[in-house]
Amino acid sequence: MPAATAPNRSPIPRRTWATLLVAAAAVTTAGATGVLSPDDAAADAARPAHALQGELDALVADDGFPGALAAVRGSGGRVHHLTAGVGDLTTGEPVPVDGEVRIASNTKTFVATVVLQLVEEGLVDLEAPIEQYLPGLVRGPGGDGNAITVRQLLQHTSGLPDYVDVVVADHAANQHRYVEPHQLLDIALARPATFAPGSSWQYSNTNYVLAGLLVQEVTGRPIGEQITTRIIEPLDLDDTYWPHEGEQELRGDHPHGYYAAEPGAEYADVTVQDPSFGWAAGQLVFSPGDLLDFFTALVDGELLTPALLAEMQATVPAPDSSARGDEAYGLGLQTFTLSCGGTAWTHGGDIPGYETRGAVTEDGRGAMVAVTALPTALEQYVHVEDVVDAAICE
Repeated sequence: MPAATAPNRSPIPRRTWATLLVAAAAVTTAGATGVLSPDDAAADAARPAHALQGELDALVADDGFPGALAAVRGSGGRVHHLTAGVGDLTTGEPVPVDGEVRIASNTKTFVATVVLQLVEEGLVDLEAPIEQYLPGLVRGPGGDGNAITVRQLLQHTSGLPDYVDVVVADHAANQHRYVEPHQLLDIALARPATFAPGSSWQYSNTNYVLAGLLVQEVTGRPIGEQITTRIIEPLDLDDTYWPHEGEQELRGDHPHGYYAAEPGAEYADVTVQDPSFGWAAGQLVFSPGDLLDFFTALVDGELLTPALLAEMQATVPAPDSSARGDEAYGLGLQTFTLSCGGTAWTHGGDIPGYETRGAVTEDGRGAMVAVTALPTALEQYVHVEDVVDAAICE
């Protein structure tokens, strides 16, 4: 693995990062704070800062991220919200507690959940070719819809090539550009397939653009609406939303997101951007607390039947899928090996401006961590994942 490449489970595949990763700018921080949930603040006033605070501070002081924020749930169910660094490099304003961030490829877990709900409703068959639902759409050097199943889309075993490096390679030029899902497919399908369907594993955002179109075809409604009515509203995720078409600003309190266009460049503020290039592969906005609640509810069986949750958690080897080593990938859900033993469940996401990493265990522990700039070296990816591990294990 090249030293400055990202793990393959980001919305921007690992190979692309060989040309996109850039050196981190030096950042002066304005201190760090550890903040408990409002309901617990009084009871915990006399306790020392959360043990994770030092780990979060190090992401700012040592790794150069402008800001970081986290939501952590221990075995007792108590949720702690922590922040470090600054939320705005220009004003020095603090990172808002449980502020909104773009969660990028974590969106895929939501899309996979909706598809599996449609399987339960008899509207989708995991083993059916995508051609059955989107006739004539997948054609060309990139693949054949007759040979690729719904399961292979969700599992990244379709062999479909990715489009994202073309769209993101010049982010400054495309930051405010709106693109349609079919335009993304046109870019991808003009490229050669990476392997025969079902013969290997390779992360590709194209899979989930097609999964989003599948949902729209069988329900007759937009994918964002389906995620909202089936997941966001039932779980009362108040800081979570699917941006409207053309919506570029974040709605609620949020830290600014930053991006360096080339090695040695200063951070550019990319908070305001059009996320359409992510679409069903990475468009959602969340707070760490909401993301923790979603993954906890999913693994706890609140969104899928036991049989379909088992399908989601049936994994295949996923090489280079984590900065800390190889993991396994199911249907929009990935393993996260814990240093204290056992396995948690995760996804993760990267988009210019924000990286999110997290995991939850089947006994209710979990953590979601966000930093406000993309890592520029492999060790930074490792450090963010190490914070998640420490939050769950310590």
